[in-house]
Amino acid sequence: MKLLSLARTVVQQRQDVGIMCICRRFSTHEDPFGVRSSPKQTDHQRQMMAKGLPKQRPIEGVKNIICVASGKGGVGKSTTTVNLALAIAAEDPKSKVGILDADIYGPSIPKLMNLSGEPELSADNKMEPLVNYGVKCMSMGFLVDETSAIVWRGLMVMSAIEKLLRQVNWAPLDWLLVDMPPGTGDVQLSIAQSLPLKGAILVTTPQDIALADVRRGATMFQKVHVPVLGVVENMSVFVCPNCGTSHHIFGQKGAQKLSRETGIEILGEVPLDGRVCELSDAGQPIVVAEPNSSQTAVFKSIARKVLEKAS
Repeated sequence: MKLLSLARTVVQQRQDVGIMCICRRFSTHEDPFGVRSSPKQTDHQRQMMAKGLPKQRPIEGVKNIICVASGKGGVGKSTTTVNLALAIAAEDPKSKVGILDADIYGPSIPKLMNLSGEPELSADNKMEPLVNYGVKCMSMGFLVDETSAIVWRGLMVMSAIEKLLRQVNWAPLDWLLVDMPPGTGDVQLSIAQSLPLKGAILVTTPQDIALADVRRGATMFQKVHVPVLGVVENMSVFVCPNCGTSHHIFGQKGAQKLSRETGIEILGEVPLDGRVCELSDAGQPIVVAEPNSSQTAVFKSIARKVLEKAS
């Protein structure tokens, strides 16, 4: 019995050692499942693995491409994209601006820009962007019914993104803003790796949970060598229209903390205003509907910084 007990102890110790080795192997965030390439990997093997990566190709007729991302939904990224595009057009009237809605599952640009209908085809069989407020727009929302759910797997989504990028008659365009879907998955990586991006703008609220996702987004862009132009803190403060008192509904100084930790510049802090929501639902971006409002002033200030950085 003692011999059997000793044997069991030895087996258990070996299992514990094995588990400890596995834990050490999986302990890094960079390689949690131990799939990193071996240092003994040959140059030929590395070249074969790299063949799967998309190659950067410009979009015909488009000079500058900027993506607007958040890492998290519900922070007002699409509303920021629309108003920033209109602010860029207002600050640089000679430039031609466009918006690509890259959120296949939940396209918002059609409603925000008050656009509907199917795009026409040009002579060379490319889709013509729909235009409102002088801004060219393309979205999956123009190609499917508003109430239809898009139930697609990854490969179909990537094919759709490629068509929205390459089979649209964007030219001539000085600035194309890409409204990215939330997260750091296939779509984000493919856009970041296949387009010559001037940079990325990150949108957040002061909430800690939103800031955590923005940090992940910043890390993703860093890994794919896309410069982060700055962060926009949306819904930063609510100013009571009756008494003028400021209320930090979603927390305060979140973007400032993020900027200190990461070195990312704060492009602007957009206050929370019910009018922005009302006008957005009506397809009237505040930059156009109320050009003299405090929110519009913030978006124009952000636009000037973006134009200076990206140029």
